[in-house]
Amino acid sequence: MDHQVALKLIAEKAYDVGYSAKLHFSTYDIVEKAPGWIGLISLVIGVLALYIDFLAAKHVSALITVIGICSLYITYYADSKEQYFQAGNKLTDLLNQLKAMSARCKSSQQFTAADQAELDQITADFGPACQRKHILFSGWLAHKKFFWDHQIDWIAEHREFSLLRDKIPFSVYALIVVILIAAVGGSWLAAHPELLLSLKDVCTHE
Repeated sequence: MDHQVALKLIAEKAYDVGYSAKLHFSTYDIVEKAPGWIGLISLVIGVLALYIDFLAAKHVSALITVIGICSLYITYYADSKEQYFQAGNKLTDLLNQLKAMSARCKSSQQFTAADQAELDQITADFGPACQRKHILFSGWLAHKKFFWDHQIDWIAEHREFSLLRDKIPFSVYALIVVILIAAVGGSWLAAHPELLLSLKDVCTHE
């Protein structure tokens, strides 16, 4: 195999493995740290509510209750959080193997049968090392860890990353669309108060 083609294949596999490693570490970090942050924020708001009337309002209390419910969702992952940490370490080891292979192939200007066998083994080990479920927002944190915290120049040299397609999660675009629809819908209803009155009459009609 041509070594330039091999370098591209290695970079593509490194992206898959590296991002997956950060995804597992992100799930672990959220499960490990989020309950403490939620508890601290709730405690601080509860204390400040004794002096600040705004924080004692019903909508603030409802928001804190919702955040507390979210902490219950996080506890579903608590028993398996170490599995995510171990998977992240395993995938990081595979990523380091790919980095060494890429440097070796680039230096020698060739891709040997031994390199192909190693790449095939890494590919075979990749799938079983991954956990299938990840906690909400772990993808956002994984993007931050992979693209902004990790050194990926050696991957980007052979696998180009675009800002809009790769570096920003698709769910961010979906969230923006939902916010825009809600904003436009709210503005339209505000401009037609008679519709709100009609809806209120329908809901309160006996």
